[in-house]
Amino acid sequence: MRKTLAALALSTQIIYAQNISQQLDGATKNLMNSPAAISSNLSFYVSDESGNLVYEYQGNKGFSTASTQKIFTAAAALEVLGKNYTYKTNSGYSGTISSGTLKGNLIINSTGDPTLGSWRYDAYKPENFKKKLTEAIKKAGINKISGDLIIDDSYFDHQTIPGGWPWDDLGNYYGAGVWGVNWRENQFDINISGNEFKSFSYPLEGVRWLNDVKVGGNSDQSLIFTAPHSNVALINGTLPAKTVTVSGATPNPPLQLGVEVKQWLKDAGIDFSGKVMTNSQLEIEGKSPQRLSDDKVIFTYESPTLDKIVYWFLRKSVNLYGETLIKTLAKEKKGNPSFKTGVAFLKEFWKSKGINPNMINFADGSGLSPQNYVSAKAEVQALLYAKKQSWFESYYDGFPTQDNGMKMKSGTMRDTKSFAGFHTSKDGKKYVFSIIINNYQGSGSTELQKILSVLK
Repeated sequence: MRKTLAALALSTQIIYAQNISQQLDGATKNLMNSPAAISSNLSFYVSDESGNLVYEYQGNKGFSTASTQKIFTAAAALEVLGKNYTYKTNSGYSGTISSGTLKGNLIINSTGDPTLGSWRYDAYKPENFKKKLTEAIKKAGINKISGDLIIDDSYFDHQTIPGGWPWDDLGNYYGAGVWGVNWRENQFDINISGNEFKSFSYPLEGVRWLNDVKVGGNSDQSLIFTAPHSNVALINGTLPAKTVTVSGATPNPPLQLGVEVKQWLKDAGIDFSGKVMTNSQLEIEGKSPQRLSDDKVIFTYESPTLDKIVYWFLRKSVNLYGETLIKTLAKEKKGNPSFKTGVAFLKEFWKSKGINPNMINFADGSGLSPQNYVSAKAEVQALLYAKKQSWFESYYDGFPTQDNGMKMKSGTMRDTKSFAGFHTSKDGKKYVFSIIINNYQGSGSTELQKILSVLK
């Protein structure tokens, strides 16, 4: 009797799996046979929580992922660096302090903290850093600085933007680069009415603007163009006649921080009339960089822990965080903080976890580069690996809940849409899935979510 019941249960499971597989196949082929998908490519892979295949459509084929690329970077960072890893920003001085006067330079360096001055964390906003820094300077007995303010931005290499990022993206907030010292997520906001600048979230140091914006339409169709170290910015495209907030990428975040610190010193009654310089600027001018020795550190500011950073990285798809993690992994594990080294390490990491390296052709850590090519099966394998790890709860928490009620990371880029995540169906079946479509002449989001809703 028991054998009969077991056989019946097994046959029921097989029939159910076949039904799900058939429904997924029907929904997938309906999409791929539609006029909007006539020249599209799709990779789709679904497994149960044990890794058993439920359905695939070109699951091994690698396509441009957009932001589902972040699932690889986040998982590797949590495992390699640890969920309690923090970035550090140090403040101190060179020279000597005598009778309240610092006869030397005030120096600030960082290990690349991407959250420094971020608005996302209650205890880590710009005002918090300002208060603690000025208090530390006063506690050190400094009420006058005879030298300069040096922002040491040399922790990483000089390349702030991954190769392969489109020029159209670089000056927009989501295309912000990675610096040794990051500030306010390297983002600024402009309030624009029609084509007239009304106000900035904070004054951009030394930046001059070329404005080609036209008034038209009902939505923001503008693009900002800034380049690292450049003092010229361009905005073009169209904006509606009403006041709109447009966000861009700060062209020199370390310098921006320095200018703000100079004002903080004034606000705190600390006498300072020197220059604000970054080590990059000193190097460009052929001058010696200024370093902070350990015995002259007066203040160390720690970032939120990595699990909190990963939460926002996945939840709000912050590209800056992904590229910072790539450089951090490269620096920590290979001693070379280049994007190329970090991307190679990421591929090595996932190859060591059993993913076919031919299915993970990474170009960056965030997915903004259209040169990322990854298969849906590889994304599912990464999610399955993460599910077994002690840090999984921190990872899973970052996955947004999409419009169809499913917990999954999304990716959006021109003519590309992707989803990757986890779902428990009404009858308790647990699925892990990834779906990627390229060159689709439509939004893609509604169509892909409709297919995935078969799993509900």
